[in-house]
Amino acid sequence: MQIPGSVKILYTLRLALLAGVLIPVVLVVALAGSWSLRLLEDQVNQRMQQDIELIAHAIRLPLSHALERDRIGSINQALNSAFTIDVVYGAYVYDENGEEVARSGRRAARVATDQAASLAASGDQLGEFSQAGNEEIFSYFVPLTDAGGRINGLLQLTRRGSDFSNYIAMVRATAWFALAGLCLLLAIIVIGGHHYALGRPLRRMLEGIKQIRSKDSQARLVIEGPAEVRNISGSINNMLDRIESSEKLATIGRLSAGIAHELGSPLAALDGKAQQALRETDSESRTGRCLTQIRSQAQRMEVIIRQLLDYGRDNPLQRVSLEISQLVEQATDHALAAALSARDSLCHGQPTIKVEGSPLRVRVDAMRFDQALSNLIGNALHACQSQIRISWDVVDKSGSQSTRIMIEDDGDGISEDELPNLFDPFFTTKPVGQGTGLGLAVAHAAVADHGGHISVARSESLGGACFTIHLPASAPQA
Repeated sequence: MQIPGSVKILYTLRLALLAGVLIPVVLVVALAGSWSLRLLEDQVNQRMQQDIELIAHAIRLPLSHALERDRIGSINQALNSAFTIDVVYGAYVYDENGEEVARSGRRAARVATDQAASLAASGDQLGEFSQAGNEEIFSYFVPLTDAGGRINGLLQLTRRGSDFSNYIAMVRATAWFALAGLCLLLAIIVIGGHHYALGRPLRRMLEGIKQIRSKDSQARLVIEGPAEVRNISGSINNMLDRIESSEKLATIGRLSAGIAHELGSPLAALDGKAQQALRETDSESRTGRCLTQIRSQAQRMEVIIRQLLDYGRDNPLQRVSLEISQLVEQATDHALAAALSARDSLCHGQPTIKVEGSPLRVRVDAMRFDQALSNLIGNALHACQSQIRISWDVVDKSGSQSTRIMIEDDGDGISEDELPNLFDPFFTTKPVGQGTGLGLAVAHAAVADHGGHISVARSESLGGACFTIHLPASAPQA
């Protein structure tokens, strides 16, 4: 369900906490309190009836003796003693025929003669509510017996119904007042807990985000509060660091591409002039050797410029379906040609290149992917002792398939210190003047453009480095 815009403004975390936590708790407490209050009212009602029952049982014996001996004075005295406890509204004594013998209190609460006779004859103790005029009365009836156990009369004690209703109303009001106080206390606890546990950290987070929005690139969020809030703040800080790093790299890439483009024409002219002068000069002379060195360094700078342009390339991929064997063969030829043209040493002579893999097709940009493979194979050509192994297969991991291309060599491998910076631009392990430090960076960028990644490990079969290209089975949309 979508929340309207006007409601979104009012729908704060505090309101959500109150609506999602406090209101359900209050409803549960109210329901439990209502059920408990009903039980309490029943217990109060029973207790107030028991008070009348206790008084009736207390005066029952002396009334029975006095009625047996027909002592009216003793009967009245016993009835009057019931009024020492301020709960009795009226007291009546009837003989076995239902005729009134004595009474104390309101006359309106007495029962009819035939009803009194019937209650006395039943021999049961009974409590009931009845109406006496405009007032509700609770009456309790107790049979009176003589020394032989024969019923000779009936005792009726009454109590106002308002005593019950007023006391229960007071209990109900007290209970609801206590419930309201409990709900208020819960609200204060929830709001206070929100303020100290979430409110302050979230406000500081929002203040930090406002600083970031105000173009303060160095601003970062304060990591405080519960674990979840700290994790969010830390993640945002890491994201900002990566964005800043990416922006710097993007700026450097654009700058490098611009410089490379501007240097391309002068270098081509310099190489052309050196070649023209070399035709008119003895190549073995001092001038000829200098011109040859000029051409060699100019060509090296052209390679660097071409790699810079490749690294800063941001063109849409033109994917086609190609056999991996065809891509590997073409990339190997390019890598060998580049190494020979640059007069680089290939291992200890011409290496043995072993290619393994069943027919398998991938959808890639032919030129960009060739750059990645050529650079990785070229890296292996320089690092190996005598062998290079190129293989590919399909990996099914956690229900997701990916294509894996591995380039292995039998060289010294990659040290732990070199791994963190291996794919950084201009990072190289070669001596000064022999490496540009862009080959692996260009390969990494090209594979990343295809939605994949490159991992590095030690080769289990050859013992040197193993660079593995991982490509998703289904090519992502550009």
